[in-house]
Amino acid sequence: MRWSAVVRTPCCHLSALFLLTLLLASFCFRGLLYSPMFSRRLFLQQQSRDFLQQNLQDGADAFSHFQQLVSLGPNNGSVLCNHRSVASPAGTGIPLVVTIITTRRRPEYHYLLQVALGFLHRLSDCGPDCSDFKLLVCNVDPVPDTHADACLLSQLLPSVARYLTDRVAEAPNRFEQEKQDYTYCLSRSLELYSPEYVLLVEDDAVPLKDIFSAFFHLVQVRFPKEPLGGALYAKLYHPERLQGYVNPEPMRILEWIGLGGIWGLVLTWLYTVVFHRPRFSWGVCVALTVYAMLLAELAGRHYLLELRRASPALYNVVPATECCTPAMLFSEASARRTVQYLEELECAPGYAKDIALYNELWRRKERAWALEPNLVRHVGMFSTLRGSYEGEEPKLL
Repeated sequence: MRWSAVVRTPCCHLSALFLLTLLLASFCFRGLLYSPMFSRRLFLQQQSRDFLQQNLQDGADAFSHFQQLVSLGPNNGSVLCNHRSVASPAGTGIPLVVTIITTRRRPEYHYLLQVALGFLHRLSDCGPDCSDFKLLVCNVDPVPDTHADACLLSQLLPSVARYLTDRVAEAPNRFEQEKQDYTYCLSRSLELYSPEYVLLVEDDAVPLKDIFSAFFHLVQVRFPKEPLGGALYAKLYHPERLQGYVNPEPMRILEWIGLGGIWGLVLTWLYTVVFHRPRFSWGVCVALTVYAMLLAELAGRHYLLELRRASPALYNVVPATECCTPAMLFSEASARRTVQYLEELECAPGYAKDIALYNELWRRKERAWALEPNLVRHVGMFSTLRGSYEGEEPKLL
């Protein structure tokens, strides 16, 4: 009788639930790349290879698409760059300029072409609402005419090149050069089009299908009166591996507790129904709240964020953190402030442009936002800034 009474207690039920969940999670979540339970030993190498292989195929498809549009000959020869930028007449009111900042990368992956094709598809899907949007290619390669993919795109899209004619003073380091290139592309976007907004994306950030619907909701619904609510920028990407709840960002902790509290109440109600408990127990509710929080973290916050894609109204708009800059949205006024801030600071190893801009943000008492889930997919595994992993196969994590 004593053991049967112990088995019927909430403490026993909850202990069994926690233990069973931990055992099952180690099997159910070990193949999820952004779950804490992910098994690097079993899955990382194969998933990295699959990603690279798919990336190669996507790059080849994008190259074939643009090759047919430009009508290259059967020898697949390269084309000459046609750096043409069509400035918008004053007062035409361009809503958005999407500027792709690009330099040479691993040529077989055709990162730039993947990004450009992605935006062309997104613009086509968007229809008349995006008919006034502009797409600009900003070539910051030190020898722009050798950037074959940028030259190919220059036959079809407006294109500018930083190092084409003007002599540019050599930057003291690669981080400062990257910052100067970024500043150039942002300022040229403003000069050519005077847009309401500038979306500055790096050439390995492929747009997702909901990028423009989320953009419209952000600027028309979330911040209808003041562009971006007066913020300096809105980040459209944050590395998936850094999206977990166990991070220093206070907003995530509050979100985690709120999620656990809601599901804790639901699970407590189910518990009282299934086990015919006579009354509500706050002890059980707290335990099930902790259980729901644990389960959410084990599954991976990234995958829970993906559920928000059901509607742009469900997107999180939260204070931004310092990393990273694959896709940044600026209003015209905030873009001009950003150009000014970047011109006044110097980057160095350990002080890249994302960290520098974030520090400047706090120093000047500005604010910035981040949208969740991500609106672009980062496909570049070969960094131009930190080396190309020569002789080493890159990993997703």
